[in-house]
Amino acid sequence: MRENVYRKMAGHVIEGLKKRNMEGIYCETGEEAARAVADMVGPGDLVTWGGSATVNELGILDLLREKGARLLEYPEAEKRAPGSPIFQEAAGADYFLMGTNAITINGELVNIDGASNRVSSLLHGPKHVVIVAGINKIVKTVEDGIHRIQTQTCPVIADKTGRKTPCGTAGFCTDCQSPDCMCCNIVVTRRSRYTGRIRVILVGETLGI
Repeated sequence: MRENVYRKMAGHVIEGLKKRNMEGIYCETGEEAARAVADMVGPGDLVTWGGSATVNELGILDLLREKGARLLEYPEAEKRAPGSPIFQEAAGADYFLMGTNAITINGELVNIDGASNRVSSLLHGPKHVVIVAGINKIVKTVEDGIHRIQTQTCPVIADKTGRKTPCGTAGFCTDCQSPDCMCCNIVVTRRSRYTGRIRVILVGETLGI
């Protein structure tokens, strides 16, 4: 019964994505989703990724290595100042892999970012963007998405990574101006200008934070 509910929810999101010139795919399991990503990428393609627990959880990078894709990592240390040569190379990648902090039932992507290399690559640059998101990321509205991120996602990430932000210590967002702030940019992707560029793989499992 749960699988049927998840499939119906995903169906609504996929219809919303289609109206917004984005493609949606539903996979019942993370393993199926990882294979779907690997099938999209060809040998020799340059692939980079944003900080995504989901991409790492599913072993997608290992599958791509086996396939002969070229993987470009963007280390955290390189994100501390603008103008990184690695970012310039990443902007020209064939594929950018990421999760999404939230996605509305109508197909809007909601993301909050600190260094913002992730959202910038989502918006423009790489030829293709592949987003893998667990069913737990679906929310009703953009406002619900922002609330989810600020109360469930950022506090956990701050605590896990040792960021000195109020949400990491208090457990909730205080609209901080901390140097470690993870909410520098709040981005809502309501439509893609480029047909076929953004693909969203929805997984019928709880994935990521």
